[in-house]
Amino acid sequence: MIIGVVKEIKADENRVGLTPLGVKLLKNKAQKILVEKGAGVGSGFSDEEYIDEGGILVDNSEEVYSLSDIIVKVKEPQPSEYKFLKKDLILITYLHLAVEKILTKELMDKKVTSIAYETIETEDGKLPLLTPMSEIGGRMSVQIASNLLENRNGGSGILLSGVAGVPAGKVLIIGAGSVGMNAAKVAAGIGANISIVDTDIQKLRYIEDKFGSKIKTYMSTPSNLKELVKEADVIIPGHKAPCLITEDMVKSMKKGSVIVDLSIDQGGIVETMDRITTHSNPTYEKYGIIHYCVSNMPGSVARTATLALTNENIKYIAKIIDLGLVEAIKNDSALAKGVNTFKGKLTNKGVAEALNFEYTELTSLIGF
Repeated sequence: MIIGVVKEIKADENRVGLTPLGVKLLKNKAQKILVEKGAGVGSGFSDEEYIDEGGILVDNSEEVYSLSDIIVKVKEPQPSEYKFLKKDLILITYLHLAVEKILTKELMDKKVTSIAYETIETEDGKLPLLTPMSEIGGRMSVQIASNLLENRNGGSGILLSGVAGVPAGKVLIIGAGSVGMNAAKVAAGIGANISIVDTDIQKLRYIEDKFGSKIKTYMSTPSNLKELVKEADVIIPGHKAPCLITEDMVKSMKKGSVIVDLSIDQGGIVETMDRITTHSNPTYEKYGIIHYCVSNMPGSVARTATLALTNENIKYIAKIIDLGLVEAIKNDSALAKGVNTFKGKLTNKGVAEALNFEYTELTSLIGF
């Protein structure tokens, strides 16, 4: 099989699908590894590094797509890339198809086998390709919010850590998953006043055991959220859920407060988060509240994020090369869950329900 690595063209996306070390580790398995010129520059990897590790430089993405059996990306194909999609291409990337109706139809019409990093799930419920980006996003969220609170950025002028004789800023984290836990770690490290809400009492007990009195835990109820939102200087929604923070709740917040919504790429949970922003223009203000809703936050710490991604994606790519696509899917239930489209059919139930498309069980197509 020929692997292709293309340069990301989504706004301000600097990550790349494979590091030079990833190329080195795969070069004896793949027939060729094609790398678009400049693909790794945003992550600090030169063309020469890819050549040194066995990659073959290609002038443009069209040529990479046309010659490759597997395309390894970071973000979903952009509209200008749709014309490069082809039958039996294996596309491995973050897709989030539940909010990508047109792209989903393109993948089905072109009979692309699309494997979404975010739906690869192990038997114990872990998401090995989503977790590293959730860790990065969670940790970045506090850093970003702290910066946005500064007066020069339109914030309330609060230092999250506080100082002697002055209380710390209040951070409300919604969801105790990977994003929330990593946000909590950083917020606790700088001494912020932290509250975290979740519907899972076991997760809240774990947080209390781990952090003690540093973090206050609450069950996620409408009354708790209403009161906590009103007092928060920073709100960090950490996972996709139905709309939990209403427009009226946002209106009740203190002027100059900040919301950093890491679930915006899945629709978000804040009613006033009505658009996706970019790293170049990351915020907008509504009712005096700063809204930060960049969908690819890890793209701004591209080197760290790319290294973390390659640590995880390489084993799945290697398995597909070693066993062939169908046998790899049969052999690895986590990889099977990652398959979103196959032979023109939509094989992810959650995406099908979100888009109101017909769902086809993958097992019926490959004969488990």
